[in-house]
Amino acid sequence: MTRDGMAITDKIAAGVGKGLAGSLELQANVRLELFGPDGKLKDVRESHNQVQTAGLAFVADQLSAAPGGAAIGWMAVGTGTGQGVGDTTLDTELDRNALDSSTDAGAVLTMVCTWAAADGTGAITEAGVFNAAVAGTMVVYDDFDVINKAAGDSLVVTWTITIS
Repeated sequence: MTRDGMAITDKIAAGVGKGLAGSLELQANVRLELFGPDGKLKDVRESHNQVQTAGLAFVADQLSAAPGGAAIGWMAVGTGTGQGVGDTTLDTELDRNALDSSTDAGAVLTMVCTWAAADGTGAITEAGVFNAAVAGTMVVYDDFDVINKAAGDSLVVTWTITIS
C-alpha cells in the first residue's frame, strides 16, 4: 500500500476573520408632535420602533461604492397598523411628504417632516420613512395609538436613526 505524503490544508480560509469581531446595529426612534391651529402642542408620542428588513438591505446598498437605490427623502403617515419587519409599505397610507430636513451628526441621522393644516388629515396610526415619493423602500416603521389630526392641525414627525 502506497501512502500519499502530500496534504493540502485550507489555512487561508481558516484564518480569515480571526480577530475581527463587531456588528452594525440600527436603532430607530420616532417623535410625533401634533399642534393645533393656534400653534399650541396638543399631543406628543415617542417610541423606539423597528428597522425593516428592506431597510437593512438599503443601508448596505448605500454603503457600497455604487449605490443603486435613491437616498431617503420622504415620510408617510397612514391609518393602518401591524406591519412586520418584512413589510415594504404602510398598511394603509394616507399621505407622503418630502422631508423638511435630514441631518447627520456622527452616527446619528435625524429626519424631520411636517404635515401642515389640511395635509394628512385623519386618524393617524402609523408612519414610515421611504427613499421615493411613490413606493420605494420603507426603511423604518412604527405604529401607535391614534393621533386625530384635524384639518387645522399640523403634525411634525422627527425620526432618529442611530448606528452603533
